[in-house]
Amino acid sequence: MKLVTKRLILRDLISKDAKDLVENGNDLIVSRYLALVPYPYTIKEAKKFISKCIKDTRKKPRKIYNLGIELKPIRKLIGMIGLADVNEFNGTGEVGYWLGKKYWRQGIMTEAFTAIIDFAFKKLKLRRIDVSASVENEASNNLIKKMSFKLEGIRRKRIKAKSTGKIHDEIVYGLLKEEWKK
Repeated sequence: MKLVTKRLILRDLISKDAKDLVENGNDLIVSRYLALVPYPYTIKEAKKFISKCIKDTRKKPRKIYNLGIELKPIRKLIGMIGLADVNEFNGTGEVGYWLGKKYWRQGIMTEAFTAIIDFAFKKLKLRRIDVSASVENEASNNLIKKMSFKLEGIRRKRIKAKSTGKIHDEIVYGLLKEEWKK
């Protein structure tokens, strides 16, 4: 699967992406709030993740869309964005993401996030998308609010970061299809 934006290609992973994932994900600043990304993030870990993602693409109906974020000018993956727990009956899914540090604050994640939300609402016909972030992760919380998500609550001591072992409170947000900017 592939989604194309002005600067990005969001696409399914292939085995040769392992090096790019490690280059951008093997950074404690990137992974410190993430439940699934270890530190150090090794080639072995990346290959294992890619293998799982490839298997997920074959499932019918597809319930997980883990897409690499490829920056068009350099033709390399610089992060990930995903739509998980896709439930066709309920019309719901959950977004997760990360981006290599040297690509922060350039509007890249806003562009990728917009594409995945459009895909979820227009192509998959979902009615609701969830997203969450650790309380301490100011940048992610600001992005989520910018994307029109509504605060729904805080789950105390909900996330354990795989990279640090620290437990974080999690802020939960939701976005309904009718709330998404047209």
